Amino acid sequence: MSPVEPSRLSERLEELYAEYNRPELIHPDPLEFLPRYSDGADREVVALVASSLAYGRVELILRAVGDLLGRMGPSPARFLRETPEAGILRACRGFAYRFASESHAAALLAGAKCALDSHGSLESCFFAGWRDGFDTVAPALSAFVAELSRGGDCGHLLPDPSKRSACKRLNLMLRWLVRRDAVDPGGWERVDPSKLVIPLDVHMHKVGLAFGFTSRKQAGLAAALEITSGFRRMSPDDPVKYDFSITRLGIRADADLDAFLDSCARPPGTP
Repeated sequence: MSPVEPSRLSERLEELYAEYNRPELIHPDPLEFLPRYSDGADREVVALVASSLAYGRVELILRAVGDLLGRMGPSPARFLRETPEAGILRACRGFAYRFASESHAAALLAGAKCALDSHGSLESCFFAGWRDGFDTVAPALSAFVAELSRGGDCGHLLPDPSKRSACKRLNLMLRWLVRRDAVDPGGWERVDPSKLVIPLDVHMHKVGLAFGFTSRKQAGLAAALEITSGFRRMSPDDPVKYDFSITRLGIRADADLDAFLDSCARPPGTP
């Protein structure tokens, strides 16, 4: 791929956003569970569950998320507040999704319960780890994960930021809850969208390499921060603005990621 001209890249990203950042294009995506809950307290719990299970084939992700949420009834937040840890473990009995066992799921929900009991909301729990001067949300994620880990061993459902993980799924959760547009429902008002970090997977890593935002071969935290900085040059106040639209290129049958990347190298104003 030829070098990307910044004005051309900005033009193509805006075109992509206009084409794909639409609610009718959310399915299939675990994000689709959030709009089913009108209460913000429920929605943040749903976001944690849906993002934690967002790995593997999307149809299986949706089935697993629906299964675990269904065990908590119509109000996941109320379920966590009113159910003792033994009851949470019973509710998770028989749950399994790939590497996640019933004990991992129960530990995640118990950790969320601890956070709600201690802080009142997951947003307040996250913001308790925030400090003035943070350039991104990455440092606050460490404190957030530590709080959620009080419920027990979550296995790989909660990544370890101290091991320089890109924390793709947690950053996906933050995108859903912090941003507000036609796709991302928002709800968290205390976190600045400009501090978000791109949810980095192999496809977004390929995009970051193609755009020259990073040269790192490993899709870890350092690469995620570099790629986020690259997108921040395109959208300073909202560096993860284009994440949903770009990921559609790797999901939809009518889209082609390689064709999009090639188009970004053409002169501005060309199709």
